[in-house]
Amino acid sequence: QVQLVESGGGLVQPGGSLRLSCAASGSMFRFYGMGWYRQAPGKERELVAVITRDGSTNYGDAVKGRFTISRDNAKNTVYLQMNSLKPEDTAVYYCNAQNGPAYWGQGTQVTVSS
Repeated sequence: QVQLVESGGGLVQPGGSLRLSCAASGSMFRFYGMGWYRQAPGKERELVAVITRDGSTNYGDAVKGRFTISRDNAKNTVYLQMNSLKPEDTAVYYCNAQNGPAYWGQGTQVTVSS
C-alpha cells in the first residue's frame, strides 16, 4: 500500500503560478510511474502530466508548455510546476502512483480566479 499526500493547492489569479507536491510513503518510490490528474466540477478526470521511473514525461494537450512535472527520488516526492494559470485550470488535482496497482491521493484544490 502506498500513501500519497498532495500539497500546494490554493487560490491564484490568472497568469499566476503554483507548485504542487506529492509525497509518497515507502521505499519503492523510484520504481513508480507518477502522475498528476485533475477533475473539474461536472467533468471527467483528465491527465495533466506523467513521469516515468526513468524521468520521461508526457503532458495533456491543455497544459503543454505551461506545466512541468518533476520528481525527486531522494525525497519520495513528485512536483507539478504550474505557470500561466488560466481559469479553466480550476480543478481538484490528484497525484497518482503506478507500479502494477494504481494509487491515488486525496486531491488538492486549485482555483484560478480574479
